[in-house]
Amino acid sequence: MFRNLPRFEFFSPKTLEEAMVLMNQYGQRAKVMAGGTDLIPQMKNGELRPEAVLSLHQIEDLMEIQDVEEAGLRLGALCRIADIERSRLIQERYPVLSQAASVLGSIEIRNRATVGGNLCNAAPSADMAPSLLALGARAIIASGKGERVVPLEDFFVGPGETVLGMDEILIRVEIPPMKPGSAGEYIKLGIRKAMDIAVVGVAAVLAFGPTEGICAEARLALGAVSPTPMRAKKAEKGLMGKKIDDGVMELAAKTASEEASPLSDIRASQDYRRGMVRVLTRRAIERAVDKGTCSSTTGQR
Repeated sequence: MFRNLPRFEFFSPKTLEEAMVLMNQYGQRAKVMAGGTDLIPQMKNGELRPEAVLSLHQIEDLMEIQDVEEAGLRLGALCRIADIERSRLIQERYPVLSQAASVLGSIEIRNRATVGGNLCNAAPSADMAPSLLALGARAIIASGKGERVVPLEDFFVGPGETVLGMDEILIRVEIPPMKPGSAGEYIKLGIRKAMDIAVVGVAAVLAFGPTEGICAEARLALGAVSPTPMRAKKAEKGLMGKKIDDGVMELAAKTASEEASPLSDIRASQDYRRGMVRVLTRRAIERAVDKGTCSSTTGQR
């Protein structure tokens, strides 16, 4: 893994406290490594030249997948994407999250990549971000001063940039329980069917109230169509309190495409991305509605 890399000091702390001491010592001269699937290629390409690399793989507390009664799901920052994909707990209670995990990279990448690394790399196209945003996730950040909580929608600052200070580490992600009658869908559009970066990613999580077909709450999130993963809040408002029919879905999809601010690059043009936001948002809403209707009639989530 470490061939053809610039020289650096390598540390593998066994506790979070040890990691904090090292972060305070090295500050912005250090990089934290989780799975290494983003960091190592960036170092090989000369994009990053840290003086020190801190591997967190020995800190077992950061690997947890824990269901906390009434509090929801806790995902340690070192949770592998493959573990999220295969977790029965997540498949049953937060299926939109395992759905997103299943389309990230290849099997080999998913066996090394972590949820913390995927988020901290802060790529606009990060596969885990839209589903986590749609689920209302929070980032738990630690430093020598203690912990702080940041809504995930405020975690990303720009491409490759987060709110993490030079002495801070993302230690876990917390997801509130999905409300009864909720359902979600994640759709990724790539040039290839596997091992590809998203051209557009859309996640929809809808909660349905006691009145049949009425949307009580909606969260829509987009990836790869703005400088950071984002919520489509105007489109969300167009769904809430309404019976989700063709007209409502089409208007929400159109609104989401207008909220996006895509750029043209080697993978797709700005216009293509905007058009696909509209198509995929409608599709994600429609599938979430179908799942929600099915769960309400069968008594399942």
